[in-house]
Amino acid sequence: MSYGRLQMDHEIPCPWVLLLMLLPGFIQVGYYYFFSSQVQRSIVYGDQPRNRLDLYLPKNTDGPKPVVAFVTGGAWIIGYKAWGSLLGKQLSERDIMVACIDYRNFPQGTMSDMVKDASQGISFVCNNIAQYGGDPNRIYLMGQSAGAHIAACALVEQAIKETSEGESITWSVSQIKAYFGLSGGYNLLNLVDYFHSRGLYRSIFLSIMEGEDSLRRFSPEVIVQDPTLKNAVSLLPPIILFHGTDDYSIPFDASKNFAETLQRVGVRAESILYEGKTHTDVFLQDPMRGGKDQMFEDLVAIVHAGDPEAQEKDAGAPPRRRLVPEFMLQVARRVSPF
Repeated sequence: MSYGRLQMDHEIPCPWVLLLMLLPGFIQVGYYYFFSSQVQRSIVYGDQPRNRLDLYLPKNTDGPKPVVAFVTGGAWIIGYKAWGSLLGKQLSERDIMVACIDYRNFPQGTMSDMVKDASQGISFVCNNIAQYGGDPNRIYLMGQSAGAHIAACALVEQAIKETSEGESITWSVSQIKAYFGLSGGYNLLNLVDYFHSRGLYRSIFLSIMEGEDSLRRFSPEVIVQDPTLKNAVSLLPPIILFHGTDDYSIPFDASKNFAETLQRVGVRAESILYEGKTHTDVFLQDPMRGGKDQMFEDLVAIVHAGDPEAQEKDAGAPPRRRLVPEFMLQVARRVSPF
């Protein structure tokens, strides 16, 4: 999410200070993104201008790799596939392939377009990842922030399609081993006023979501409680929701409440909360710090569950390299409005 409410002396918006403090990390990840042979950029998955995805390939090519199909965040307005390059780089170092799916942003598209694009990208991954060395039987869906919301909507919509007569489908919910939501919001009825107070004004947000009447339609937490959709809900894969307890952009209750709702309707779900972590801590600062990152380790452990060889490699993996000096990370955290 991007709001920029807080300011420092001399009227410098805090997001710009945050970006400046993290710049050493962005430069290194950017170099990797544009020049690494392990990154295949802008693979076409549909006929719209933003229907592209990036693939992050492990160096080790022995055997098919588990795959994370990732939908990036960006407040539904500034999302871009390259925002997932840090995650893609670090997961590929653990022998996990990552597909970062781009999608139309507002005003180029509204929520229906974003969900449609994400679904098409997921379909491409499900049907084509084997030719890139991915394992079509080990595909995980993940989204961060607005991307977590978009991906959850795409997953629930697909489940509904599969239980509706006459609906043609190009991928199946059964192909997704689990869904990971990172710092997402899943009940827009509870969030619209909060977003307004944070700078994503109600009028703009409702335009993105196609009007107030569509808030329920794009709220997975509300949809799964509909008793008429019980059969569709039963198709959903395990759902794991990660969230920091000091997230100012989307309160952690959004993940906690969604997980509890899913459990009540019979879906295997849990929320994993990280004490004192902000919206950007779990996605930027902690990965750039190097060493052990609990969210990253939790994610890898789930993907590699049932694979003793991969687990053994994880146990012996060298500490991740620091990308940004600690004092700059501390300043970034202090000024971050997220």
